[in-house]
Amino acid sequence: MNTSRGKHRLMSEINVVPYIDVMLVLLIIFMVTAPLLNLGVDIDLPQSNARSVEAKKEPIVVSVDASGGYTLKLQNGEKQSVDARALVEKVKAFYGNNHDVAVFVAGDGKASYEMVYQAMVLLQQAGVDKVGLMSKPVEGH
Repeated sequence: MNTSRGKHRLMSEINVVPYIDVMLVLLIIFMVTAPLLNLGVDIDLPQSNARSVEAKKEPIVVSVDASGGYTLKLQNGEKQSVDARALVEKVKAFYGNNHDVAVFVAGDGKASYEMVYQAMVLLQQAGVDKVGLMSKPVEGH
């Protein structure tokens, strides 16, 4: 009886050849698709040496300082410090009669993006549909 058991022993080895085939197919798939999964976008930020905007009339300028305060300069007027509500009211009254006037936001370099964006939202509430951003030209150009 011992001789018959030796002939019909169970195989205790794992056949890994199919697993290697599957692994190689997956490796090829990942190698092909990995370069296509670019999550970031490379952009070149613009330099601020653009030509100035030529306007027939003097523009409305809203300045945002580093602390978030607003200063308004209407055409041929002096700069005046205003709060958000007064900014909306004054720009709405002036811009309602002069739709061809350019409107610019001049943000302090230390002002956060959120402060400048909030000024643009206030101008939108005042009925301004186009807003330009002011910057200083690059030194040496």
